Amino acid sequence: MRSLNLHLKVLITLLVSLGILITAYQIFILGIPMTEDETDDLWNIDARVEFQANPREPVKLQMFVPPLNQDYVSLNESFISNNYGVSVNRAEGNRKVTWSARRASGKQTLYYRLVLTKRYSGEQAKASGPIFRDSIPVEGAEKIAAEALLAPIRQHSADVETFISETIKRVNNENDDNAKLLLGGDASTANKAQAIELLLSIAHVPMQRVHTIRLAAEIQQSPELWLRSFNGDRWLYFNPETGEQGLPNDRMVWWTGDEPLVSVEGGRQPQVSFSLNNSEMNAIRLAKLTDENTDADFLEYSLYGLPLQTQQTFMIMVMIPIGVLVILILRNLGGLQTLGTFTPVLIALAFRETQLGFGIILFTVITAAGLSLRSYLEHLKLQMLPRLSVVLTFVVVLIAVISLFSHKLGLERGLSVALFPMVILTMTIERLSITWEERGGSHAFKVAVGTLFAATLAHLLMSVPELVYFVFTFPAILLILVGFMLAMGRYRGYRLTELFRFKAFLKD
Repeated sequence: MRSLNLHLKVLITLLVSLGILITAYQIFILGIPMTEDETDDLWNIDARVEFQANPREPVKLQMFVPPLNQDYVSLNESFISNNYGVSVNRAEGNRKVTWSARRASGKQTLYYRLVLTKRYSGEQAKASGPIFRDSIPVEGAEKIAAEALLAPIRQHSADVETFISETIKRVNNENDDNAKLLLGGDASTANKAQAIELLLSIAHVPMQRVHTIRLAAEIQQSPELWLRSFNGDRWLYFNPETGEQGLPNDRMVWWTGDEPLVSVEGGRQPQVSFSLNNSEMNAIRLAKLTDENTDADFLEYSLYGLPLQTQQTFMIMVMIPIGVLVILILRNLGGLQTLGTFTPVLIALAFRETQLGFGIILFTVITAAGLSLRSYLEHLKLQMLPRLSVVLTFVVVLIAVISLFSHKLGLERGLSVALFPMVILTMTIERLSITWEERGGSHAFKVAVGTLFAATLAHLLMSVPELVYFVFTFPAILLILVGFMLAMGRYRGYRLTELFRFKAFLKD
């Protein structure tokens, strides 16, 4: 007996732990939302390119577009132009779109549109980059100023990250004469980046210029320059104005390198203006969209990977254990008497079609009529199988009559009574009639009311949309329910109704 108890405890612990671990992995690692109402951001980015085309000259315009190999995934990308050929090429980690036309004249307008969202899941490719670079040649006063700046930088830094941060702070120090000399009176961000690159190159620290777009609903904005360096494990991003380390969450890399955003041959005065707007989409739907555009396939191995019609069926099936749990608690802890365990659950499923109020009325009417017929057939001394056959046929006829009258009266809800499990109703009538004969009418009425009450409670719980979503999305929660059911199987204590049964002993 002791080994049996240990076996049961180990089994319960294993099931509950496994259910909790799988659910926690889905929530915290895969990032699956816990509620159906949870939404994720969807960004629409429009880049408008305008330029003047030279008459009678071929036009070739090139513009960097996001590489999308980072924390974002594209849901839709389009290149809008009139009579232009479009091609996209990759080079040095960047993507560049080329619009070309044989002839164009006057003002030209081209559009690039991108719909993207945060990459939902899936492992990112391991980052790689240079960890050493050659020094930029520098002579004269600039060399002396650079060495004077580098001496305290080396002293106050411990690794690549602190070295770069200290370098940026020194270059931005307006009171430092050496920094002023390197900047040459030009305090623009681009010139500061050039001075920072010079100092870092002398220390053989590689650096790249990164041009970013801020994901914010602004009318217009321009790419912002950031710097990055590879420390052998990951990319470190820095703001060249403040030395702030780490790319903000609302920033996405548009392109890297020293080249301008747009270049044109056969035209002049190219200008690019950005406009962004934000919308929201259901998180699970968005996850399915991003799953189709990435290598992440965690949804493919969940119930969301099933065909849509099959998903609807499983949304009902996964709630059956919830209904069974309700009946188990009502019977083992509450002491409620019902017609078995699964009959109330099946009746609760039927209530999904008829709705609760109408379903209770139909159940009561059909059961009462069936019991009356069963009582009449008892006087004919028929065997059980013919008797059940007659009751079943009567139930079918009664359902048809109710459906017909409901339709004539304009009560379309009555048509759903045909979905009631006729066999369940027939067996319910048969079992209630047997209970009536064996234990009396009052006990049969008590069992019928208990069955209807349990079915109603199970239906209400099985119809909670948040619970349906949670169990369907995280089916491992059913393992926890099984563990609880196993624990309930060894319960030998008093039931709630027994407190009323033994109330006389308490008075004594």
